Amino acid sequence: MMKTKNRSRLCSTVLLVLAQASLTHSLAAGDYAPAAGQPGSEAIAMNDSSIVAWATSVESLVRGPQDISNAESALASYGSGDNALGAAQGTSGGVVSLGDGGSITLGFDNPIYDGEGFDFAVFENGFSDTFLEFAFVEVSSNGSDFFRFEADYAPVNETPSQIGGFGSVDTTEYDNLAGKYKQGYGTPFDLAELEGIGDLDINNIVAIRIVDVVGSLDVSYGSTDKDGDLINDPYATPFSSSGFDLDAIGVMHAVPEPQTYAALLGLVALAISLMRRR
Repeated sequence: MMKTKNRSRLCSTVLLVLAQASLTHSLAAGDYAPAAGQPGSEAIAMNDSSIVAWATSVESLVRGPQDISNAESALASYGSGDNALGAAQGTSGGVVSLGDGGSITLGFDNPIYDGEGFDFAVFENGFSDTFLEFAFVEVSSNGSDFFRFEADYAPVNETPSQIGGFGSVDTTEYDNLAGKYKQGYGTPFDLAELEGIGDLDINNIVAIRIVDVVGSLDVSYGSTDKDGDLINDPYATPFSSSGFDLDAIGVMHAVPEPQTYAALLGLVALAISLMRRR
């Protein structure tokens, strides 16, 4: 009888510890959307039916160093700009690595417009839900003036330590940064957030620029969010594949071709004509 009671107490203790650990993890989560597949996630799968187009041209590619803190560092060199064109691959290869602070600007056959919900999504090749690399996202309606989505890094720990090159991140601590989700899932962006900017037409976006976040907590090198806070992400990554690894940019709201408009108008005219005959 005593053994049964002891086992019961042990089971109760284990369940209590697990419950407390689960609660602690829940409380430790950040303010923003969680990983792909979790409740509240905003991840867009690469085969999502809402994606109607992909990037079709590389307007510019500026590689950053493999390690920005090393004056003699070689530039990132993995992949080519063309790897970011067309549909996302959802694999570790088939990407273009930007290096520390590097950037790439992509164009599209048809402009992107501000529709209902998210308008486009950026795909990276993160290995898992916790091994992720981030980038700023900027858009342009004239191909020369670019405007950045306001990114935020809000760590649960107000004094975080540097995340190492192969360290883990909590995606719920990051907002409006590409790379929040593992390979095969895109981070979505809503052009409505940029409404009201004088030199930007959010219904005629012709180019998107992706700029690598340097995740160093050294103020001499690190990138900052909208509040001027250093953004902590895996650093350093002194390899040819250093920095953000762009897989693709998928578009949910693309302005139709002129002939599509003409076809639609033709259908409307036909419908009106048939209705009148009745």
